[in-house]
Formats: sequence, C-alpha cells, structure tokens
Amino acid sequence: MCAWRHLPETFGVAPATAHRRFTAWTGPRRRRPVKLRADKAYFSADYLVRPRERGIIPRIARPGIESSERLGRHRWKIERTIDWLFGYRRLTVRYERKGSYLLAFLGLAAALTCCRKLPKLATSDNL
Repeated sequence: MCAWRHLPETFGVAPATAHRRFTAWTGPRRRRPVKLRADKAYFSADYLVRPRERGIIPRIARPGIESSERLGRHRWKIERTIDWLFGYRRLTVRYERKGSYLLAFLGLAAALTCCRKLPKLATSDNL
C-alpha cells in the first residue's frame, strides 16, 4: 500500500490523481463469471444454489440424464493448459516456501508456454 499523500511536490501531480492513474494502470478489475461449468460429480443442491445466489448460471451435467460430452469441449482447454504448466518440474513439486515465488514461477512458465506455442515469425531463411 502506498501513502499517496507522501509523494514529493516536485512530482507535479495531486495525490488523488496519482492514485487514480495508478489504479487505471494496474489493469481491469476482476469480472464475475457468467457461467460455471462442471461435470456430473459436482451435481448437488449446494453446487446449484450457491452460484445462482451470486448471479452465476451453473452448467452441471445431471447424472444418468445428460452426457458430459458437451461440457468436455470447455473442460479440455483448461485441463490441457494446466497440463502444459505442470510440465515444469518446479511447479509440479513445490520447492518454494513463499507463495509469491510460486506465483512468479507460474508466470514464467505461462510466458514460456505461450512463447513455444506461438508460430515462429522469423525463420533462418529471413535472417
């Protein structure tokens, strides 16, 4: 937390303006999800009522009635991404005691994964 009133006067910006610009610079606010997707194992009254109380539509397959095939399309993307991230041993076996270190390595793993999945823009022929 920053005490905005302690900014030096030579900074040239009022503390309220600095705080407003800083909050705008740090990115959008978290948004509430519209739908919650889950497989048949999560079909219970508690998992249906609690999301609805928060304005979230639960999409949970009913056991014995609906196939979980349709939910698998969305679930596969999430499981694939988690599998890519846990391909890094440092994330699979947690060596760090501080959560901030783990979060930093998770960000690094995500950046490396994205870099590897992007198409190669420059080839050796163009160099």
